[in-house]
Order: sequence, then C-alpha cells, then structure tokens
Amino acid sequence: MTWTSRLLASVVAATCLALAPLSPAAADSFPGSVPLPNDFQPEGIAAGTGTTFYVGSLRDGDIYRGDLRTGEGALLVDVTGRAAVGLEVDSSRHMLFVAGGALGTAYVYDTRTGATLAALTLTDAAATFVNDVAVTRDAAYFTDSFSPVIYRVPLLADGSFGPVEAITVTGPAGGPTPGFGLNGIEATSDGSVLLVNHSDRGILATVDPATGASRLVQLTGGALVPGTPDGLVLRGHTTWVVQNAAGTIVKIRLSPDLASGEVVGTISSAAFEFPTTAAIFGSRLAVVNAKFDLGFPPPLGPGAPPGTAFEVIVVRAF
Repeated sequence: MTWTSRLLASVVAATCLALAPLSPAAADSFPGSVPLPNDFQPEGIAAGTGTTFYVGSLRDGDIYRGDLRTGEGALLVDVTGRAAVGLEVDSSRHMLFVAGGALGTAYVYDTRTGATLAALTLTDAAATFVNDVAVTRDAAYFTDSFSPVIYRVPLLADGSFGPVEAITVTGPAGGPTPGFGLNGIEATSDGSVLLVNHSDRGILATVDPATGASRLVQLTGGALVPGTPDGLVLRGHTTWVVQNAAGTIVKIRLSPDLASGEVVGTISSAAFEFPTTAAIFGSRLAVVNAKFDLGFPPPLGPGAPPGTAFEVIVVRAF
C-alpha cells in the first residue's frame, strides 16, 4: 500500500495482457467478481484451503472468509479497534496471520473459528505501518512501511510464539524513505530467503532473514512503477507485483538464485479499481479492489464514501 496518488501516470514497458474479469464459462464456473460487504475497506487477501479466501478490513480489523467458486461468504472475525492489512494463512497450523498497520501490531486467528490466538505488539514506535506478512516453517515475518525493519515472530513447536525480533534491513531495500518503503513480502519454500518490494523506490529485492542484508533483483524487459508496488505473490520462480495506483499486476520470471528477473507480462483489467493485493488459486489471481482513489481509511484519510461496494476480482495468472 502507498499513500501517494500516482494514478496511471506511467505504464511498465512490458507486454500488456488486457484481461477482463473471467466469465463463468471461461473460468470453469468461477465468477469474475466476488462481492465483499459494503464499506468493508479491504486491503489484504490470503488463500486458504481449496477455494477459500480471507480478506481483511483496514477500517476495524474484521476478517471476511469467502469461497472463490461460489462467491459466498461471511465475517469470520468481527472486532473493533484493530486493523487488518496483509494476511497469510498457515494451513497446517490452522492459523491466519494479519499485519496490524499503524497500530504496530499483528494478530493470529484460528482459520476455523475466528478465535484470536494471539495479539502481538511488534513495535512501540510512534511512526509505524505493519504492512504485510510471510510465514515459513519456523517464523512469521512482517514488513514495516515506515521503517527499514522486518519483524520476526518465532513459531514454536507447541503452537505458541517466541519473542519478537526486529531485523534491520540494509542495502537497496533499507534506509529511510519519505513515504512507503517495504511493502509486500514472500518467502522461499525453505524460508532461507525473503522477497520484498519497496513502494517508493519501485524495486524488488531479496533479504537474508538472518542478517537483514538486501540485494536488488535486477529486472530486464521492463520495470516497476515507483510509488505503486504493493502486494506480492510468489510461486516457484514466478512472482506477481500488484501496482496499486497504476492499476496493473506485473508478472516476473525469476532466476534460480533470485538475483535477476524478466518482466514477462503486465495484467490489467477494466474491473481493477486501485488493486492492492492478490492471492493465487491454481492458474488464477484473486485481486482486492481497495478503491483508495475514493479515500484512504483512517488514520490515513476519511475512507471511501458510505455505501461503497467492494469486491475481489478474478483474472488469469498465466
């Protein structure tokens, strides 16, 4: 997420695959758009088991659980005084990890019941925005968009959580930034490397979780639009970067060592309305329409006008 308003001023110099929402016939009976509650003010999305997805509300921290195939769903978590930004599901532990935004917090919910398993304070800093989360076998990693820090929460064998560790990021993804810095985050399957994007700088980088040292992913065939990189999806050696204000998703084929990547396409859709994050389901991406162009929610702004409808858009990933 970024609070700048660079609306479609630039376009990535890459192949543009203009994609409308998938029709039921073309998408094997998947709807092209799945409604969320009015005024929900969503930002993050995570894939659960099967076709289950979870979307969080920036406005009050609620979590909506839906089914991508049927389009049906309901609130799983109904809370107040919290915020939900990036999300990730750990299916083996039946846990949903949620970044808590400007509160400097993180939350863990039971994916089956919605019960709060943990409410964690990651930082006491006055200026913070805990933005996204990646979960590995032994830890959860959270980005802070106002500080070059990644917070590591150890996952213990008994289902509890170890003390929070602050990892200072150095190199091209580190250092101060005037707006939003570290944003989307993913981890390799063995947890040895973190992949992040940096909103202000418009870059993709790897981070060593042991040291915080970052390394720029050298891109060919195109570039990211500075100010817009937001949600990040990683599958094998392919990553997708959601560019919110640009209204596009950049698809990048990474080298085996993640040192470089080739921009192989840009996904766009007439149905995108300030997309922020995405989750992958087979050959499809489920994309959140955050509609920040209508207003950022508190504490960043007044939010979208009352009665605003929100939805998840489904497009082809490959």
